[in-house]
Amino acid sequence: MKTSEKFIYNILNSKFKKFLVLFITISAFVGSVMILPTKIVLAKMLPGKSANTYSIYIDTPTGSSIEQTKTVVQCVNNILRKEKAVQDVESYLGLGSPLDYAGLVKGSGFKRSENVAEIVVNLSDKHKRDEKSYMMVHRLRPVIQKTCQNIVKGTNIKMIEQPAGPPTLASVVVELYGQNSTKVRHIASQIASILKQTKGLVDVDIMQDEIYKKFELQVNKEKIIRSGLTIKQVNQILYLAFKGMDIAVKNSGNSPEQVPLFLVLSKKTKNLSTFSKHALEDKLSSLKLMNKKGMMIPVIELVNINKVNSTPTIMSKDLRKMVNITAETDLVSQVYPLLDARSKMKKFFSKNYDVRNTHLFNLQLKDKKTGDIYDLKWDGEMKVTMDTFRDLGAAFIAALILIFLLMVIYYKSFAISGIILLGSFLSIIGVIVGHWVMDIFTTDTFFLTATSLIGFIALMGISSRNSLLLVDFAIGLIEKGMPKRKAIAVATITRAKPIFLTAAAIILASTLLARDPIFGGLGVALIFGTIAAVAVSLMFVPVLMDNTKSIKDTR
Repeated sequence: MKTSEKFIYNILNSKFKKFLVLFITISAFVGSVMILPTKIVLAKMLPGKSANTYSIYIDTPTGSSIEQTKTVVQCVNNILRKEKAVQDVESYLGLGSPLDYAGLVKGSGFKRSENVAEIVVNLSDKHKRDEKSYMMVHRLRPVIQKTCQNIVKGTNIKMIEQPAGPPTLASVVVELYGQNSTKVRHIASQIASILKQTKGLVDVDIMQDEIYKKFELQVNKEKIIRSGLTIKQVNQILYLAFKGMDIAVKNSGNSPEQVPLFLVLSKKTKNLSTFSKHALEDKLSSLKLMNKKGMMIPVIELVNINKVNSTPTIMSKDLRKMVNITAETDLVSQVYPLLDARSKMKKFFSKNYDVRNTHLFNLQLKDKKTGDIYDLKWDGEMKVTMDTFRDLGAAFIAALILIFLLMVIYYKSFAISGIILLGSFLSIIGVIVGHWVMDIFTTDTFFLTATSLIGFIALMGISSRNSLLLVDFAIGLIEKGMPKRKAIAVATITRAKPIFLTAAAIILASTLLARDPIFGGLGVALIFGTIAAVAVSLMFVPVLMDNTKSIKDTR
């Protein structure tokens, strides 16, 4: 008997050695699975993607002037100019940049307001710089926010990276539903405060307009008529004084259409010295209109000034009023900060609300005093992650059932089919341990991603083939009269060569995938999962075959 055959044969003849193989395999399985809840290996939809561009969203408080927004933009640009990897920046004042991959969902292309701006940062090619784009964002975010957010109180600056997968509104999105707008606004600010205190979450923002004080001008129709003027004249001079307007046209030989002449007052002339009713009255007093009799009438005599609250935009979804609270993750998975924030919310809101769990992680808050109900739903990249892992999990279970049924039909034995299936499933040991090993040797966190699960599902067929070759050949030898244990040992060593060759081909082909930032999880799952599948097929499966009564000794 060859040395390798004798090695397997000795294991099968010793109860202690068989127990040791079973114990080591089961311990490896339990240990690898426990890596996930202990957060040694973290799960994430897709890892960070190093791109050649990223965006910076700037939102000054609602009602801020374009000059205030421009000041914040200039502050950010001054910091970006010091970066060697930054080739150029594109600043869009009062609007978002032209639609890009992320902006399609985030709605940046639909921004039209003086209090918003977007900066598109273009970097040198990712293959020619050492620092990855998401590491640069991680480094610059606290610097930019600390330096520039306080220029205009209430400013929110968000760093937006190009998504590695399907674009979402944000990494973590909390949808808050309720009919009482005032209470919803208050609860939203409390949720945002909890998210800001949660480790790993940054760029927390509430997608709603701030309520601010403003002056409302109401025309006095009776005074206008008595003065011999029209409402149109009053509206035109007000627009001319504070906004500007077309007052005439010019014909040009270079243009087939008339060229409008736009008139606007200088900034110094149209700006108020202070935000007060007295300053506005002084400005309106300087504006005068001539009536039909040639008399100059001050505009202040024709309007009434009222200080009122602004009217915020009402957001709704599925015919229900709602507010979005968004947050981005900083080089971490979305799931773990979410679970942390959710537990904090349950504890915080339980003082004044009856908190009830609804679908998955969603919560429902019922006011103990009024009985009003507020629904809190989670969305964003976190939801995509959960849905993807759920769907891949369902695909994995379907693959297991299908393989098991095919084996039952072929072998007419549940025990033999279970051995083959168990041998395939235990390749998960290599998948998880492989991610742990890669996380040790990489500077960034090496996440267990959706592509990793795809690799694991693909391994089911490959590892099943290994066990199938082994079992089929052993049964054939036994039917020819060879003793059961010797047949298993001979089959194991005989089929080891094609198993090793298949594994080597898979491992070598997967090394290219392992380098890819997106499909690295798929490559690592195939490499380390294949190694684990080979070890299980050549050690664990023979022990199970020896212990099953479905494979009978024909001697």
